[in-house]
Amino acid sequence: MSDYVVRGMAAHGQVRFFGAYTRDLVEEARSIHGTSPVITAALGRLLTAGAMMGAMCKNDTDLVTIQIKCDGPVGGLGVTADARARVKGYVYHPVVMLPANSKGKLDVGGAVGNGILQVIKDLGLKEPYSGQTALVSGEIAEDLTYYFASSEQIPTSTALGVLMNKNNTVRHAGGFIVQMMPYAEEEVISALEKKLADFTSVTSHLDAGETPEEIIRSLLDGFDPQFEETIPAAYYCNCSRERVEKAVISVGRKELEDMIRDGEPIEVNCHFCNSHYHFSVDDLKNMLKSAR
Repeated sequence: MSDYVVRGMAAHGQVRFFGAYTRDLVEEARSIHGTSPVITAALGRLLTAGAMMGAMCKNDTDLVTIQIKCDGPVGGLGVTADARARVKGYVYHPVVMLPANSKGKLDVGGAVGNGILQVIKDLGLKEPYSGQTALVSGEIAEDLTYYFASSEQIPTSTALGVLMNKNNTVRHAGGFIVQMMPYAEEEVISALEKKLADFTSVTSHLDAGETPEEIIRSLLDGFDPQFEETIPAAYYCNCSRERVEKAVISVGRKELEDMIRDGEPIEVNCHFCNSHYHFSVDDLKNMLKSAR
């Protein structure tokens, strides 16, 4: 199954939903960053959420960034996604070893700890929208559910999961986001809350061979879910030598002059894809001509 995000409506427009399968992009992130299993699960959940939240955007140029600043051993992590469900992410400390939690599962909450979840939406307006909430569990899905309810006032249920193979590669990854529209009837809300309470886990359904559509149909049985769009999802970093060069120029003339005076080439690394960009002293001199 290839990675994708599906979106649609249910209950005659009273509910909107997003479902995702993200195994390949989470595995690519694991390979790029060399993450240990618990950090793969943490970053994979956030990447999956990012892909779905990117798909919520209306314009191709819109971007969504989700950042977690925390006191757990991971140190912090973040993802950025666009409207085409292309997503990239990073972690401060990719290798963290923790015992399983009380349920015998990877202790994502223990790796993340306490902190802040911040969502930044660049929608092409003069200033980006930014909202933040405290982490409620560090398990990421619950934290995003709380964020939507408290910061955006949208009753939401978020489920995210990453299942690992014994060789520490990614076996399955995916999730869903279900949101109530402002005009949703109380009967619909109550019935959906009961269904969500009975839901087991994303990974158990994916490991049983179910697709995101099948999970949504089961979850929203009786609510007539209508699938509107399927968007291919991928791990995608848009860094390039030209973009990095512009970033180096932006540090200003004084800093560039100091680098040139040192007489040594510099290396700039992309923390999303681990690409390395080398600039010689002559390159720096040429950049100085463009700097203010």
